[in-house]
Amino acid sequence: MNKKISLCQYDDPDGFKCTDETTKHSHFCYWHDKSVDKSGPNIKEALIEFTRSGGMTRGICLKGVDLSKIDLVNHYHKTGFDFSYADLYRANLSGAHLFNINLHNASLMKADLRYANLNCANVQNANLLGIKWKGCKIENLIVGKRLSQENKARTNYKEGNEKESKDYLEQAEEIYRDLRKHAEHEGIFTMSGDLIQRELTMRRLQMPRFSFKRFNSKLVDLFCGYGEAPIRIVGTSILLILICAMLYTFTGLNYQGNILAYDPAKSIGENFSLFLSCLYYSVVTFTTLGYGDFTPVVISRAIAAIEAFTGSFTIALFVVVFVKKMTR
Repeated sequence: MNKKISLCQYDDPDGFKCTDETTKHSHFCYWHDKSVDKSGPNIKEALIEFTRSGGMTRGICLKGVDLSKIDLVNHYHKTGFDFSYADLYRANLSGAHLFNINLHNASLMKADLRYANLNCANVQNANLLGIKWKGCKIENLIVGKRLSQENKARTNYKEGNEKESKDYLEQAEEIYRDLRKHAEHEGIFTMSGDLIQRELTMRRLQMPRFSFKRFNSKLVDLFCGYGEAPIRIVGTSILLILICAMLYTFTGLNYQGNILAYDPAKSIGENFSLFLSCLYYSVVTFTTLGYGDFTPVVISRAIAAIEAFTGSFTIALFVVVFVKKMTR
């Protein structure tokens, strides 16, 4: 009589299933069974053999396992091995070769990645809290738009769990800060610039919703990306110049003793020509050149004063941010 073979019941959220046989007292195979002790001396060789033979590595449990200097690079292939949803909590991956590996949704919490090669790896939505990054190679590391903690924070906030939401935001800020410091140490300044924006965004979201500090932080983010996005300053400057030009068109300017202002009785061409003159005056005022051919009148004076002050400040800020980016 043939013995009935029981298959592993691992089934991840993406629909992948394991077809290996289960262990004696479990509904999971050796690699997916969380209760199995994997601290043996030959665990690295066994994992390498299992991975290279096409075994189901998604969701495997390697919690606390010593995998130092292991080679999990899928040589001569464009895609790396898939360790999505894998549990690598406190795993020792120091000096490991993990080039191009897929760790999507994996748990790397408090893992030791010192001097490991994580270049081109995919860690989107993975738990990166408390990782030891020293010496780890992270060029072209795919972090994704949001961390898993950010997604959990959003979900908890929508459900009204503000305390839990804030806790996840604090974790996200810590992850971005640690990763940013490591990126700076490795000289990957483009990556560190993006990470500091994310770090400060997480800090802002922890502030009271309608507080002045949060409003001011959001304003700085929109205006210059916390000092990391000079192009935003250019865009903001152009927008301000256009808005002021529109205001000058309706409030009027003095040109050689004549008050020029929008008049619905005039043709579209004449009013458009007036707008172009106001646009010219707006640029001159924003850059504080002040040729003197056009002068503000009544309400236009207040608008011009505000624009001139904002313009001088914005130009100085752009120079600082631009030089900061270029010197990196």
